[in-house]
Amino acid sequence: MDPKVWMYLVYLVVSVGLTVWVATTLSRNGLVFLTEVFADDKLARAINQLLVMGFYLLNLGYVTVTMRSSQSITDTSQALETLSSKVGLVLLVLGVLHFLNVFFLGRYRRGRLRQQQPVPPLPPAGRLPFHPQNPPPPARA
Repeated sequence: MDPKVWMYLVYLVVSVGLTVWVATTLSRNGLVFLTEVFADDKLARAINQLLVMGFYLLNLGYVTVTMRSSQSITDTSQALETLSSKVGLVLLVLGVLHFLNVFFLGRYRRGRLRQQQPVPPLPPAGRLPFHPQNPPPPARA
């Protein structure tokens, strides 16, 4: 079989495996974070499922779009080099997606916590006058 076909097969297996592993890990461990962010267990579970589905769609779509290689691959070393760059790009996309999720959910959480803080009773009505203390005049000798 052609080395390029083997590279494609290994790329698909590794990329899909990484995607499933990262998605299940984020889903399991991210539920605690989402429950804190949304303060509602049922809503957190629903959003967790939606995030996992979006994660799968984005990442697997990226994997399939970038699977094609225009390089001519004649031996195993070229196949491994191309494979490593493709898997590296998949890992970078996984990392960027994770970072963006955490960043935007953290911003939402900070805004929600800010809204829950009590409002000060009244703003100040004015200022008291400030009179600097004048030093006493020097004593005469």
